[in-house]
Amino acid sequence: MNTDKLLATLIVLICHTFYNPTDSGAVQITQSNLDMVLASNEIVFINFYADWCKFSNMLMPIFDDAADEVSKAGYNPGQVVMGKVDCDKEPAVATRFHITKYPTLKLFRNGLPAKKEYRGQRSVEAFAEFIKKQLTDSVVTFSSLKELHSLAEDKRHIIGYMDRRDQKEYEILRKVAATLKDECIFHAGFGDASQQMHPPGQPIVVFRTDRKTSADPDETYTGSLLDFDQLHSWVQKKCIPLVREITFENAEELTEEGLPFLILFYHPDHPESIKKYKEVVSLELQSEKQNVNFLTADGVRFEHPLHHLGKSVADLPLIAIDSFRHMYLFPDYKEMDKPGRLKEYLKDLYSGKLHREFHYGPESPQVIMVNNEVKVTTPPESTFKKLAPSKNRYTLLRDEL
Repeated sequence: MNTDKLLATLIVLICHTFYNPTDSGAVQITQSNLDMVLASNEIVFINFYADWCKFSNMLMPIFDDAADEVSKAGYNPGQVVMGKVDCDKEPAVATRFHITKYPTLKLFRNGLPAKKEYRGQRSVEAFAEFIKKQLTDSVVTFSSLKELHSLAEDKRHIIGYMDRRDQKEYEILRKVAATLKDECIFHAGFGDASQQMHPPGQPIVVFRTDRKTSADPDETYTGSLLDFDQLHSWVQKKCIPLVREITFENAEELTEEGLPFLILFYHPDHPESIKKYKEVVSLELQSEKQNVNFLTADGVRFEHPLHHLGKSVADLPLIAIDSFRHMYLFPDYKEMDKPGRLKEYLKDLYSGKLHREFHYGPESPQVIMVNNEVKVTTPPESTFKKLAPSKNRYTLLRDEL
């Protein structure tokens, strides 16, 4: 066992040295070393830049100095790397992570990108503190089962009942928590604090939904606690609901994910449409979750988008797609649960059919003619893109470049 540990440490040291080829500054990341850097380090913080961008040039020395500070902090090999990607020289890397503006700062935990870009202050001290915070334990330790009775009822929780802090199962749970700590609150109890909840030597992990919306009992994870990908996938499904509610508070975060919105606008006095919508999405559109965000929106609070669609609160409920370029109204809410109807509408979005038909009329021989010409229409502009991060945020006059 000691020999194995020594060998693993030497491998990490070799990787760490190989991917820090210079004596100072952030590690230059390319297509050839990207995957190894992500796989070899718990935290990777990357500056995506372009040499022609003045804001990138202003940030670069600050970021490099911060990388030096992080190196001096004495973190263990394999814990953290600050890297940089020249997006002009590495267009494949920029495309892979949907980089469209410079500089863009992204955090990766255990090889997976965080949903949010870094939005904090651009200074050596702020970067160093940010990295330090990322490496703190994301799991809250409880010392007795009584503490679990007072967990926040409006949050989702992942609870681990463990034998010891140094067991491998807890290390895997900790890594999952670091990746998904913004989606769920993670807890763990060790030894006497949790022995009533699991057989000796057989730790378990359970999911507790928010009690304000559900009275479902805790659900036990049945997969391998030694398989990061398997546990991560299960926790992600539990902590990130397939259908989410969009509000003015979280709209910016949702737009950052870069996926079109399929939105049910409902009337708060008649929320039964939400249940129906969730059922249809769950039954028919699971396969589309990587391509679109399924959302519900209070049609009274979001009355402005309704006006863009030529509708009002009196027309609720209704469904629309916001592509971040245009909005497209689903023809008839009552057809929502017609098998395959919503999926067909999404396919029409992907293929561009919705956009073409809005501009040029129905794609059929019987097009609408006005003065012997095709009638051209324009779909309403996107409303939710206006809630996205400002394009003018890259300035040293504020906290961000």
